[in-house]
Amino acid sequence: MRAINRKLLREIWKHRGQMLSIAALVAVGVMTVLTLRGSYESLALSRDLYYRDARFPQIWAQLKRAPERLRRDIENIPGVAAVETRVTLTATLDMPDLDVPALGRFVSIPDRRTPMLGDIHIKSGRYISARHRTEVLVSDKFAKANRLHFGDTFKAIINGSQRDLAVVGTAISPEHAYPVPPGSIFPEDHRYGIVWMSRTVLASAHDMEGAFNEVVLSLAPGVRHEMVIERLDRLLEPYGGLGAYGRADQPSHLILNNELESNRTMGTVIPAVFLGIAAFLLNLVLGRMISIQRTEIAVLKAFGYSNAEVGGHFFRFAMAAVLAGAAIGVGAGVWLGRAMIDLYGVYFDFPRLRYELSWSLVIVAAGVSMAAAAAGALGAVRRAVSLPPAEAMRPEPPATFRAGLFERLGLGRMLPAAGRMILRNMERQPMRGVVSTIGISFAVAILVIGMFMFDGVAYMMDIQFRVAQREDLALSFSRPVSEKARYDLAHLDGVTRVEPYRVVPVRLRSGHIDKELAITGLEQGSKLRQIVTTGGGRQPLPPEGLMVSEILAGQLGLAAGDGVDVEMLEGKRHTARIPVAGVVEDFVGVAAYMDIDALQRLTGGPRTITGAYLSVDEEERAALNKRLKSLPGVSGVVSPGETLASFEKQMADQLFISVFFILGFSSVIAVAVIYNGARVALSERGRELASLRVLGFTRTEVAVLLLGEQGVTTLAAIPLGWLLGYWMAAGVVAGLQSETYRIPLVVSTTTYFWAAVITIAAALASGWIVRRRLDSMDLVEVLKTRE
Repeated sequence: MRAINRKLLREIWKHRGQMLSIAALVAVGVMTVLTLRGSYESLALSRDLYYRDARFPQIWAQLKRAPERLRRDIENIPGVAAVETRVTLTATLDMPDLDVPALGRFVSIPDRRTPMLGDIHIKSGRYISARHRTEVLVSDKFAKANRLHFGDTFKAIINGSQRDLAVVGTAISPEHAYPVPPGSIFPEDHRYGIVWMSRTVLASAHDMEGAFNEVVLSLAPGVRHEMVIERLDRLLEPYGGLGAYGRADQPSHLILNNELESNRTMGTVIPAVFLGIAAFLLNLVLGRMISIQRTEIAVLKAFGYSNAEVGGHFFRFAMAAVLAGAAIGVGAGVWLGRAMIDLYGVYFDFPRLRYELSWSLVIVAAGVSMAAAAAGALGAVRRAVSLPPAEAMRPEPPATFRAGLFERLGLGRMLPAAGRMILRNMERQPMRGVVSTIGISFAVAILVIGMFMFDGVAYMMDIQFRVAQREDLALSFSRPVSEKARYDLAHLDGVTRVEPYRVVPVRLRSGHIDKELAITGLEQGSKLRQIVTTGGGRQPLPPEGLMVSEILAGQLGLAAGDGVDVEMLEGKRHTARIPVAGVVEDFVGVAAYMDIDALQRLTGGPRTITGAYLSVDEEERAALNKRLKSLPGVSGVVSPGETLASFEKQMADQLFISVFFILGFSSVIAVAVIYNGARVALSERGRELASLRVLGFTRTEVAVLLLGEQGVTTLAAIPLGWLLGYWMAAGVVAGLQSETYRIPLVVSTTTYFWAAVITIAAALASGWIVRRRLDSMDLVEVLKTRE
């Protein structure tokens, strides 16, 4: 082995602590890329394969009722490749082990197993038998949440009649990969499930023999779905069509796609930030480590080694840490990526969901780390080899000795002797302190970014479920009923307040842009359901005109005072121009509100309601839930409290991985900067500190001089990190806005506090390690003059 290679091994062992910290920095950078971006690519790949294998439809349309013969006309629309008609409905389920009414989305399937659009994948049990009219398949997560097994039965109220249904299997479908109850954005597996039932049996139960109320289509390659939707809407309009929509607006796909887009943003922006920080710190740390070997570099040149050989030596020194870190990062990234994919599997129903390692990501992440390390190492070497060996073997000239700004202002006299020494050293090398401060501030910023998400989501859910949705139960009816139903509900035991609402499907049109959604009609002075802004303020409902959410106004190009064309998708289906009375900035969904009386005048006909919000006496809630299970006109019962509990459980499941990941990365950054800074300072000032020990300074006093500079740097970095973290959080929020939800930019004082505490703890841990090395320093050896 050549002498220079033996030197390399000795240097690696001598600086093993610093090498480990650099390897950890690289490992976390690589791990971030593989975990976040890798899990996004794996999830997207699993979704695309599932959609392809299950023949996921491209267009959906719901309607009131159409004869089966209409199917041929739909098939003849240019560009349509396949058509599937169905019978669907939503019904109340009476689950044996559930105190509250559950909700089931019934979907018809062929009496005998045949390939179909949006084909189901049976997870357990078998397909239904045409000979047994009570057999059903249920969604896999609903079955697990309610402990349903083959042969178990439960009751459902279909079209006003109670039916006993027998479970023969569990299944999943791409149309319900993320099954959420109507009006919600979070799954409630124990209270909402999909029920697949024989087409013949379900059609008979729902008065749909020879008819259908939902149709799905797939298109030929290259066909624009907008033209097909327009033709389909014209065909279905006489039959109560509610407006066809494409895959982008399909509820499960919409939520899944928004989640994927959020993951893409997080999996692109955050790894880029993390890797950029890692690259910056690698350059900083390696540059400082190698710069103190100025004398060794000169000796190598004096012994005949060329600049290229010296540069290659230190390049290999840097690569040793980078390659070790990359290997660790790949292993840890794959492990964490699998953990994240397993977490997604709890909420998304895919037949195959596994983490796929992308070697292109490994190459990118490792390549950036290697480039940053090479730049830091070779930059320091280039500065050293540019000097003649005789000059480079001399100690580096000391910094300029003159009074600094603080001393010129007379502030230095306010500090003890140790404080003045720390201050002078920092003033004489200001750029080193600035760069170290920036490096540590990144650790603080990463903590702020990680923890602010919980602040924003908690604030969003608090506003949504404790201020806007104040009802205990939200009832929906199977069909519009007379307004007198509110009095029947008010007489139920345990009901303390009833507020009816009406939901009307419409198509809003502004210029060439249109949007299908539902207008919700609320009573003036409603107490249980209120329109609330992102700031928590209550927005009064205007007596006339439309109140729309800000995201909807942006999509349609509307502002307060503008007019919008509203086409009714029920009843006489007439069109009216309605003024936009106000725009409200909210968090969840795309909403439009009207006064219920104004909405009644707009639709015409008898006064009807489609549901009611209830306030309930908690002591009588169990009895009321049991009573609601048996009401034939009630198609759904939703509890905002249950929804909030489900969401909080989901957040708790994700908390461990997120906090573990963020704490680990920020701690690595803090330790890498502070520990390496202190170790380099110890190498640079070893003779000075040893001299002070000989002159009578205690170990503690010497440690204060060495680590005090790192302490000042850490304290200065904390407010800068708070500011950087806030700016980065604003960028993340901007990338996470979607129709499903909008996370507000809220950073609590608790987040700032813990970001500071964790950074200080990492600094103290680094200082303790350096202090141990300082205490064990051999004074005689250090004080020897190197010739």
